[in-house]
Amino acid sequence: MLKTLLVLPLLGAALLWLLPSRSAEVQRHLASLAAAGTMFCSWWLAASFDASSPDVQFFETRPWNPRLGSSLALGLDGISLAMVVLATILCFVAIVSSTTVRDTTRNGARLYFSLILVLETALLVVFAARDWSLFYVCWELTLIPLFFLIDRLGGANRHRAALNFVLYTLGGSVFMLIALLLLYDAAPEHSFAMVDMAAGSAELPVRTQVLVFLGLLIGFGVKMPIVPLHGWLPLAHVEAPSPISILLSGILLKMGAYGLIRAVWTLPAAALALQDWLAALALLSLVYGAVLAWRQTDLKAMIAYSSISHMGVVLLGIAALNPAGLNGAATQMVAHGFAAGLLFLLVGLLYERTHSRNLGDYGALRRSAPRFAVWIVFALLASVGLPGSAGFIAELHVLIGAYARWGGWLVLLSLAVLISAAYALRAIRCLSTGPERAFGTAAPGVAAFADLSRLEVAAAALLAGGSVLIGVYPPPLLRLLGASVARLARQFAG
Repeated sequence: MLKTLLVLPLLGAALLWLLPSRSAEVQRHLASLAAAGTMFCSWWLAASFDASSPDVQFFETRPWNPRLGSSLALGLDGISLAMVVLATILCFVAIVSSTTVRDTTRNGARLYFSLILVLETALLVVFAARDWSLFYVCWELTLIPLFFLIDRLGGANRHRAALNFVLYTLGGSVFMLIALLLLYDAAPEHSFAMVDMAAGSAELPVRTQVLVFLGLLIGFGVKMPIVPLHGWLPLAHVEAPSPISILLSGILLKMGAYGLIRAVWTLPAAALALQDWLAALALLSLVYGAVLAWRQTDLKAMIAYSSISHMGVVLLGIAALNPAGLNGAATQMVAHGFAAGLLFLLVGLLYERTHSRNLGDYGALRRSAPRFAVWIVFALLASVGLPGSAGFIAELHVLIGAYARWGGWLVLLSLAVLISAAYALRAIRCLSTGPERAFGTAAPGVAAFADLSRLEVAAAALLAGGSVLIGVYPPPLLRLLGASVARLARQFAG
């Protein structure tokens, strides 16, 4: 089933090019079927997963390049399975919500949907890879479809945004590659297998481990992103098509956090030596991202900067190196995926109707588009950790784990949460309860537009339902993560 999960999106992409019809609607339906099949496969894997075991499950391996010690090794633990399920849900929502894609150029829609499906396979392999060479190849492979998706279909500054994204990620990947080669050289059998490289790293001096970890931190920190490696994020989010922004914020950022968790597992001595520095970077990202989000009037830019703050919560949980913090970090990755995905979905639909993302152009959505108003209010509150949402569970775990390590320094986390609440409530006031006279006076097309359709409500409900389910009843997710997190935390228990 794991191989089926990885092959289905590629099969869907191939069928798109074999399909004689050039209708964008037909192509979207076929891509949606492939993404839905992949999503159901991930649910089947989750239902079959033994959450009580910390071992890698559904494991299989095939030699790739025996001379180099690389292999096509795949398997899932609790953390990677959670990311796989999240990725399949967000890819499905991104495709279903791409209703405005048209064949403005030859094969435009076909290329768009096939690139998303190829991107989905690359993402899933990153989370399922148990070999660092396979991980690295698919990590880099995600750049190709994303570059074309932003560069061809983005906003006015799409070329600059696509180039910035690629250059930042490639620059970070150079440091990651050097670090992986050093680990490969230290591995007893010169193998890229994650287990072998982790065993080899234990033989390295702590100073060397720290240098290797810093190389991995730069590579993964660009993708998370960590301040000051975040420069590509706001521009890419603003200029990318909204369905692509769902993937960028909802799952691409989680690749960096997931890679950092794997780096902590591989180099525990280095993680322990840099623990306080990681916490300092996390608190900086928390406050910096929240303040910049508060200053934005562009809705997409506001969500982009808020993502920096939310990923700071993830980094703080990882830096705690205890079960509560690590559980909170993994839960926050899932919670932010749902909340940010829902926000970008709604803001994208709003922009398609009004061609404006400026907060000052809206008001009183509760009267003209009540369904829209309800969903946007929920999404904004969920993004700041409203009790009953997944973000609340995640932030509570991170707060408990981090307080056990740093105590009073956690006042900075509280400050970031307060600032987040301030910009969320401001956005709610502007969008939902603002003066009705704002319609039609600030931007053409804002005066009247259609409320959410049934399909759009269903897509929003899927993301909101995931957030509420975890927020109201978190045990299933915590059980899924528990054994893997406990095994990781045991390395630092002494």
